[in-house]
Amino acid sequence: MYSLLRPLLFRTDPEWAHDRTLDLLALFGKTAFGRGVVRRLFPIPPGDHGLKVMGLRFANPVGMAAGYDKDGRAMWGLASLGFGHLELGTVTPKPQAGNARPRLFRLPEDQALINRMGFPNSGAEALARRLEAGRPPGVVIGVNIGKGVDTPLESAAEDYCWLLRRFCRLADYLTVNVSSPNTLGLRRLQARDMLESLLRALVTERQACAADGSRPIPLLVKLAPDLSLEQLQEAVGAVLDAGLEGVIATNTTLERGGLRSAVRMEAGGLSGAPLRQRATEVIRAVARWSGGRLVIVGAGGIHGARDAREKLEAGASLIQVYTGLVYRGPGLVREILAGLRASP
Repeated sequence: MYSLLRPLLFRTDPEWAHDRTLDLLALFGKTAFGRGVVRRLFPIPPGDHGLKVMGLRFANPVGMAAGYDKDGRAMWGLASLGFGHLELGTVTPKPQAGNARPRLFRLPEDQALINRMGFPNSGAEALARRLEAGRPPGVVIGVNIGKGVDTPLESAAEDYCWLLRRFCRLADYLTVNVSSPNTLGLRRLQARDMLESLLRALVTERQACAADGSRPIPLLVKLAPDLSLEQLQEAVGAVLDAGLEGVIATNTTLERGGLRSAVRMEAGGLSGAPLRQRATEVIRAVARWSGGRLVIVGAGGIHGARDAREKLEAGASLIQVYTGLVYRGPGLVREILAGLRASP
C-alpha cells in the first residue's frame, strides 16, 4: 500500500508531508480503536523479540530515532507500529522555531534525506506535560536533549542539566545530543575536554536526581559519523571515564561523496542509505575500544533486515530507524523483525 502512496506523497513538500504523517499517527493514537487498527494493519511477527539493555526491558531491538517526533505528539500511534523504543526530541529548555524553511530535502536517487532543522520543538514543558499525561505501555521511552540555540557553548551544561532534572523521572533513558550539524558550534562539545566537563556535570546531576533511592536514569551520548578515528576514540574514552551507559552511533553526516541527487549540496545533515557503511564502521570501532562496556545503539542507513543485522553483528545492542521509514513505510518494523527472525 505504501509503495502506491509514496509517489503521491513525494510530490509534496517534505516537511509538510512529515507533519501530516505525524498528525495521522497522533489521530490514530488517541483511541484504543485507532491503535488497534494500526496494529492490525502492521502486525509484528510472532515470537519473543525481547531483550534487556541498560536494565530496561525492550520488546524488540528496533527503535524510532530522535527527530521524527520531537514533541511526543504521535508517540501512541508510533508505539502501535511495534517499535521497541521511541526516542523523542531533540528537546530544548525553551520552545524554538529552528532554522528557516525549506530545511528538509528528499534525495530519492540516493534513498536519503538532508535536513537542517535546527532543533525546532515546542520546548521541554510541552513534552513533559505529554509524558505526565500518560505514556504508551510496553515501549521504552527515551528523550534526546540539546542546548538552546541562544545558549553559548560555555553555558551548555546548564541547559543539559536542567533538562536532565526535568525528564529524569519521566523518561526511561536520556540521550545527550552533541553531534547535530545544524546548531552552530554544537559539535565542538564532542572534543575530549569539553565533553568530559559536560558529562561530569550530568553525572553529578543524575546522582542528585536519584537521591530518593530511585535508579539513576541511563545516559547515552549521540556521536557524529564525521569524527576522525582519533577524535572518536577520545569521545568514547570520555564516555567510559564518566561512567555513562553507552552511545548512539551515529548522527547525520556532512559528507556528500557519491551522491546522485540534484539537491545533494544543500546544507545540513545527510541521513539514509549513504550513511550505512560509515555508521557500521563507527559501531565496530566503538565496540572494539569499549570492550563491551558500552551499550551501542546503531543508527544510519537502516532500510531493512539486512542493514539491521549488519549493525547488530558489528556490536550494536539496539537499532534506530528514521529515513528508512520515509522510504520503506510504516511496515518497516515488521519487515526488520521478520527478517531478523528468519536469519540463521
